[in-house]
Amino acid sequence: MSKNLVIVESPAKAKTIQKYLGKDFEVKSSFGHIRDLPKKGMGIDLATFSPDYEVSADKKKLVTELKAAVKKADMVWLASDEDREGEAIAWHLADELKLKPENRKRIVFHEITKNAILKAIDNPRDIDQNLVNAQQARRVLDRIVGFEMSPVLWKKVKPGLSAGRVQSVAVRLIVEREKEIREFIPKASFKLDGVFLNNTGQEIAAKLKKDFEKEKEAEHFLEQAKTTEFKVLNVETKPGTRSASAPFTTSTLQQEASSRLGYNVTSTMRLAQRLYEEGYITYMRTDSVNLSQEAIEGAKKQIISEYGAEYSSPRNYTTKSASAQEAHEAIRPTDFAVKSIGDAQLNKLYQLIYRRTLASQMANAKIEKTVIEIGNTSLPYHFEAQGEVIIFDGFLKAYGIVKAEDDDEENNEKLLPKVKVGEVLDYKSITATEKFTKPSARYTEAGLVRKLEELGIGRPSTYAPTIQTIQNREYVDKREIEPQTREVIKMSLVKDKIKKVIVNEKFGGDKNKFVPTDIGEVVNDFLTDNFKEILDYGFTARVEESFDEIASGDQKWKEMMTNFYSKFHPRIEDVEENADRATGDRLLGVDPKTGKNVHARIGRFGAMIQIGETDDEEKPIFASLMAGQNIATITFEEAMELFKLPFDLNEFEGQPVSVGVGRFGPYVKWGETFISIPKGEDPLSVDQNRAEEIINEKKKADAPIATYKGEPVTKGTGRFGPFIKYKDIFVNVPKKYNFDNLSQSDINELIDAKLEKEANRYIQQWEKEKISLENGRWGPFIKFGKAMFKIPKKKDDTKYEAEELKQISLEEVKKWITDQDKNAFAEKKKPAAKKTAATKKTTAAKKTAVKKK
Repeated sequence: MSKNLVIVESPAKAKTIQKYLGKDFEVKSSFGHIRDLPKKGMGIDLATFSPDYEVSADKKKLVTELKAAVKKADMVWLASDEDREGEAIAWHLADELKLKPENRKRIVFHEITKNAILKAIDNPRDIDQNLVNAQQARRVLDRIVGFEMSPVLWKKVKPGLSAGRVQSVAVRLIVEREKEIREFIPKASFKLDGVFLNNTGQEIAAKLKKDFEKEKEAEHFLEQAKTTEFKVLNVETKPGTRSASAPFTTSTLQQEASSRLGYNVTSTMRLAQRLYEEGYITYMRTDSVNLSQEAIEGAKKQIISEYGAEYSSPRNYTTKSASAQEAHEAIRPTDFAVKSIGDAQLNKLYQLIYRRTLASQMANAKIEKTVIEIGNTSLPYHFEAQGEVIIFDGFLKAYGIVKAEDDDEENNEKLLPKVKVGEVLDYKSITATEKFTKPSARYTEAGLVRKLEELGIGRPSTYAPTIQTIQNREYVDKREIEPQTREVIKMSLVKDKIKKVIVNEKFGGDKNKFVPTDIGEVVNDFLTDNFKEILDYGFTARVEESFDEIASGDQKWKEMMTNFYSKFHPRIEDVEENADRATGDRLLGVDPKTGKNVHARIGRFGAMIQIGETDDEEKPIFASLMAGQNIATITFEEAMELFKLPFDLNEFEGQPVSVGVGRFGPYVKWGETFISIPKGEDPLSVDQNRAEEIINEKKKADAPIATYKGEPVTKGTGRFGPFIKYKDIFVNVPKKYNFDNLSQSDINELIDAKLEKEANRYIQQWEKEKISLENGRWGPFIKFGKAMFKIPKKKDDTKYEAEELKQISLEEVKKWITDQDKNAFAEKKKPAAKKTAATKKTTAAKKTAVKKK
């Protein structure tokens, strides 16, 4: 048996390391953290800020296995990642597995290569408690903020909401940008573009160096240009250089993978994790741009062999951020001789990292910039043409150029023809186009990461989970914003004639950018009104600095927590007691039919329009907003249109037809079938003919594609992908099948496999009681309604086999359920009778009187 036990976090990492260490070492995985704060309850003693860690249920078996492996080993090597999270994993392992200092060693490496692993084994250290405490401080502070702020949101806004130190600040950035866009007033000006011809007929595109505010001014300039002889007034050629960017940090990798590969932050980090664990790149959570001397030499060798000595320019970069965590390297390939890897998806990201690292060690690109001034001394303003020629491509040979997110599309620099000063040019056309200023762009995932990093909020490991959380909570989404249309004036001077036209221009549309939801805006406004300090960008950045100080041993984490909580908790109590409820309520106007107020607000089920007041004797009426509508921007007219839904149409094939809008958007209802109206189509425009078209399209899509044992089989695409349906059974269709052209044998094979799986699913079933004993992925379990319960062990502490469970009585199973949930079979209380409107008014009056006193 191996005398050395190595514990890492992931099985992929374990597999890679095992092949380097040989028979004397056994490598096992902890599958991340083996223990954490409990899922239910805060799990923190607020008097001492001591966390009450526990081994989660799904890790108990693993911990037992690790304890058994520890008993057989002479030395345990804790080899989790070299950041704070990794240090905390090592500490939890040492504590839970009861490892003595003399029988444990902590090793770290930032790349999974044979040299790095063996070097780490030769240079062990002990667990760095300062790094552990920095991770504990973050975990405990964020748990307290979430657990104390979230119930305030449930009480003051809507049940089921959550708040968090970093996530709430990220939502604030997106909400503030959206408000800025709404309040933006575009200003118009006229920009002039000219196309000129030299004596050989070559075109030179140029821009006037002056914009005109008024149409008349632009038109006057065109009148002047009619009779002007255009000349080359000046030609200026300047040498220039372009230098490569530094190697990747976590943040810059996320941004570049977004702009070049279209990957979201979560996908980038998942692929980077695999590249690291399989030994292709160095550690992927870093804010350092530093490269080791070994890496610089490796890149130099590769550049000289592939491109030539003139392309090599070795250099090191320094990290600008004062708060950069630990002495990591930048993200780079572990071996520059490996130019590509087999997995296509992994290879795309690997290529990006490989080429960026090579480029950072390559010579600057040399360019020649040419500026031609065109005009006449009689004109008040002149045109300018800019062009660029690459004299030596340098690092561009490996990395190329990519446009930044906010680059102006019109600034395309190009190659210009040779001209001389004084040369006469003919104008082919001069165009004055009305252009409007644009608001700041909405955030992409990459843009949000860049902003968080710029503000010092969060750290490399937090960007991806933060962005995922705010989408999961439905505070923000990436819905498509339909563009609006406006008229713009365009004047063209061609062959001494000025032609004026009015054209339509689309603006304000957006795709794949963050937009706040109604609930996101209401929650953000409530938090910024009541918890200004927690939502303050500077405060959040200062908390990160405190974590850095704890990591370096310059601050004690419990002292930091005491200082924070002494100010935070009283604020929670004050807001819970005194803050008003937040619904985002906007009074839109008065309903002409009833004379009642029309409100846009957040209700129990989301954004809605309400006619009437909640304390009126006659109940208010409600309408749901449609996709793309927002309580902050919906107009009175748009709101009143919603009350026309649902409406009935004529019967079709003997079944009633209606049009409405629900939580999944607008629909046509035919009998008991709900059919979604295509995206972007106004439900109010759906008449009888269109409704029948939609129904027929659905019938066609739902028509049987085959039969199985005489029963029809249909197909469709749901939230989990393509499926076929037989009776009431849905069968997922894997990618290996051609979904568009399924054969009868494919269908038989898929349904047979599903029925066999279903047949093996139930060990025993009591349908009337909604109780069953079922085979699951991790072994047999009890299902009662929608809840799942464990099967206890037998008296001899062994598990029940499936055959034994077939003999278990219903009464015994009920007892097992009751042991885990005492109220499982308790009768549910009937809801209390609702207060009448008169009672509500009396109660409200009493409350008012108390407040006045």
